[in-house]
Amino acid sequence: MTTFLQLLVSGMTVGSIYALVAIGFTLVYRASDIFNFAQGEYVMLGGMITGVLIAVAGFGLVSAAAIAIIITVAIGVAGYFFAIKPARNAASVQILIITIGISVLLRGLTSAMLGKDFVRIPSFLSPEVLNFGGVVVQSQALLVIAGTAIMALGLWLFLKLTVLGKGVTAVSANQMAAKLVGINPTLIIAFCFGISAFIGVVGGLLATPITMSSYDAGTMLAIKGFSAAMLGGMSSAAGPLVGGLLIGLLEAFGAGYLSSTYKDVIALSVLLAVLAFRPQGLFGGRSVQRV
Repeated sequence: MTTFLQLLVSGMTVGSIYALVAIGFTLVYRASDIFNFAQGEYVMLGGMITGVLIAVAGFGLVSAAAIAIIITVAIGVAGYFFAIKPARNAASVQILIITIGISVLLRGLTSAMLGKDFVRIPSFLSPEVLNFGGVVVQSQALLVIAGTAIMALGLWLFLKLTVLGKGVTAVSANQMAAKLVGINPTLIIAFCFGISAFIGVVGGLLATPITMSSYDAGTMLAIKGFSAAMLGGMSSAAGPLVGGLLIGLLEAFGAGYLSSTYKDVIALSVLLAVLAFRPQGLFGGRSVQRV
């Protein structure tokens, strides 16, 4: 039972990170029909920028985190305006390749400017380790899980209750109709890219005290976040959260009871199975097309 509970906490922690990446994927896709594969790099930048500012420049944790958020959100919005928006009339595959190109560019710039070493930032909570009847839990892991739940709930409330959130919903439903009632789809989509970058960088800040970060950490996060989004359903509000947690739990229990060798294979197997048998996801509607 102790092993089971230990794996459960581990799976929920990792799954929460995947869920944040998946939420970013889903938000951008619902507003623009774009799969933004730079989403994993936003998580990586959160940890790398913060860690380097603390270790090299002597910044405090809060100030370094704030700078990382500002820089990453600016990169997310700039990527839309300077790379994706000019190609909006291109084929979907071409736009997908552009987002992959942004990911590669960010990875290369991070390697050149911040280095290739692993980076870790201090835990936001103290004490760092808690013991619940033999189950050892990092306090930061509880913050990851709680932070993911709060951000998912906050985003849902924002979309449901605010004027700007309803503008995002309108653009998601029909861009032409939204434009006819005075909503600017370009600004709304740019806003979604900024929010998705914010979600990603916060995920990086929450995860790096546990997992550490490096310049190439975003690639696998993007794949697993995309798998989680597809599993839950791109058209569902709760889908990315459930999909991320499911993949995290499958990984944890697979590594614990089988072998850690299969950890990364699980996410890819889930993605292939979903695309083949249920491309709309567990909670998605039939309007989501096969890719």
